[in-house]
Amino acid sequence: MRTATILSALPLLALTTAQATLIDGSIDGPIVPGTTGKLGNATITQDNPLGVTYSAVLPDSNTTGIRGYVAGTSNSNGTGVVFNINLYGFPSEALGPFLYHIHSQPVPSSGDCSGTLAHLDPTERGETPPCDPTQPEECQVGDLAGKHGNITLTPFQTTYLELYTTTLDGPGAFFGNRSLVIHSSNTTRLTCANFTLQAGSVVPNQTDPTTTATTATTTTTAAAVAAGPVKTQVPYTGAAVAQFISAGVLVAAGMAFLL
Repeated sequence: MRTATILSALPLLALTTAQATLIDGSIDGPIVPGTTGKLGNATITQDNPLGVTYSAVLPDSNTTGIRGYVAGTSNSNGTGVVFNINLYGFPSEALGPFLYHIHSQPVPSSGDCSGTLAHLDPTERGETPPCDPTQPEECQVGDLAGKHGNITLTPFQTTYLELYTTTLDGPGAFFGNRSLVIHSSNTTRLTCANFTLQAGSVVPNQTDPTTTATTATTTTTAAAVAAGPVKTQVPYTGAAVAQFISAGVLVAAGMAFLL
């Protein structure tokens, strides 16, 4: 009976090991359908201000040849954001496919990409299990690669409608005061850039065409962007590593007892 019990525990140990690829302090693993954030699923954004574009232009760097930009413009009907991506100069394909995300904090003045902290994640969904692109509402808001595909070509050029980010300053899904980070396949941060306002106003769409809205100036908006996000996200702490080790210890202890 002990042998049968031990054998029945082996799949659990195998599953734990299969999910043990530690990436930026998290445990990677298979996609698990129905993964919802602690605060629920992401919601489709409405009333994005017309004509507003935030773009992140990658800087010149001696450490990488990756260049280009990611720009997000309010959809013409106010629902979601249209992203236009043009990236090139990626290193060896052996480091790919490459990933790109919106991170919760802007790039610090030092240019250190680790200062951008974690992905934009207002629903507190977390990075694991990986995003299921067929259920984008259950993904992290900032996980653009997870929802729309990794970077597999250079140059990488694509345009798509992203329904869960917003150009309206205020909601947690607002990306205008955040940053773009490019990763290798093992999530090493290769380069990063801040999103900045390019054009337009920052007022909601008006349902009454006779209503005159007060338009904020670009200078005012730029200052607001520089101030950084209102809510500070929790940085990577490596806590998931400790959780994984604890799980492994429990499984090993259980097997030792059975023996």
